[in-house]
Amino acid sequence: MKIRLGHSPDSDDAFMFWGLASGAVKSEHEFEHILRDIQTLNDWALQGRLESTAISVHAFAYVAGKYALLRHGGSFGEGYGPMVVAARPLEPAELREIVVAVPGKLTSAFLELNLYFAETFGEARPEFEVVKFDEIMPAVLEGRYAAGLIIHEGQLTYKREGLNLVVDLGVWWRDSTGLPLPLGVNVVRKDLGNEVVADVSRCMRESILAGLANRGAALEYALQFARGMDTGTSDEFVGMYVNERTLDMGSEGVAAIRLLLHNGAAYGLLPSVDVEVVD
Repeated sequence: MKIRLGHSPDSDDAFMFWGLASGAVKSEHEFEHILRDIQTLNDWALQGRLESTAISVHAFAYVAGKYALLRHGGSFGEGYGPMVVAARPLEPAELREIVVAVPGKLTSAFLELNLYFAETFGEARPEFEVVKFDEIMPAVLEGRYAAGLIIHEGQLTYKREGLNLVVDLGVWWRDSTGLPLPLGVNVVRKDLGNEVVADVSRCMRESILAGLANRGAALEYALQFARGMDTGTSDEFVGMYVNERTLDMGSEGVAAIRLLLHNGAAYGLLPSVDVEVVD
């Protein structure tokens, strides 16, 4: 069976799936890697288009009936995460008065921004426009938006680009909950059957293990998706989002996902959903 495996064209995802892409992980199934931005993968998941895919935790609330949530491959911010940045210094309260460029309405970053607004400013919701994630920083620098919600490597490069931090949602979440900030997860379609689901899960776990055990080779592969980052910065970025929690999110990771989605449902930002994680 061919398993179309969706993931973002980013160095951390590429590192995670190096084991599968290189042939280091064996399976009776053929894996075809489909690289798209996370908002596209979220939209496709709504349709059940791919057999297995990376999606935002936010999007999982809408596809839990179609897809099983895997214990491996999750991305969490350990006191860091998506950031709101601006070309000039801004106080967080000023965000209520401006339009924020965001990378997609189903991204976890957008859910977390809405929760930040709800819990910091009351029931206010941010004014926003959706902009492709890698165009947000240039758009803010050019003055098309007063602020932007950045994900991926922008978290490490925004200062050198001349941007100012307004709020780090990973810091806010940690200070509020004491938990890591859930961002992305990997899922597999339930209609494939238990045996296929189990094998996809095994392959993903072994692929992450292979990357961590062969860091040099996996990082070299990942650099082609690093969008101009130097080796040191890319290595730092990979370390932020591919680590022991990626191998197994553990009880703390599951609790963080459940709390994020519960809070989102409580504020009417998404439907209520039961979170079950399969091994």
